[in-house]
Amino acid sequence: MKKMLLGVLLLFPACIAGAQAQKSYGNLYNPQADARAEIRQAVARAGREHKNVLLQIGGNWCIWCIRFHHLVETQDILRRLMSDNFIFLPVNYDQQHKNDSLWGDLGYPQRFGFPVFVVLDETGKEIHIQNSAYLEEGSGHSVSKVAEFLGQWSPAAIQGKTIKR
Repeated sequence: MKKMLLGVLLLFPACIAGAQAQKSYGNLYNPQADARAEIRQAVARAGREHKNVLLQIGGNWCIWCIRFHHLVETQDILRRLMSDNFIFLPVNYDQQHKNDSLWGDLGYPQRFGFPVFVVLDETGKEIHIQNSAYLEEGSGHSVSKVAEFLGQWSPAAIQGKTIKR
């Protein structure tokens, strides 16, 4: 009986953690959005503004997705790099949409986990997929690593205008 009680007590925290992992962490992503239409609109805007498009693939269920967005929004250098160089678009990924052909068109970015970033140029051509794990440091995303990533995939960098000689 004691072993059974101990087993139940050991499983209880795991059940709570699993339930918490299923909850929503915010409203960054719109599960009802037409991702293809939103991407077309972002690319059209990027073309007009001569920026790239940064797709953040994830979901409101993903605490790391919400934390990344919060970091970019609260750090002046990251917010400036994002607004100066990218049209930002969160793209929802969930069980209901996991078989959408969009993922194949984007190079199956979900293979890297979440969040994952897809950079499109101003014409809509995919130019990079970024595993967010490379932007982490300690228990969160690194401001310096994220700044470096945003700088390296800016339109000026891709055109060779930021190369140090």
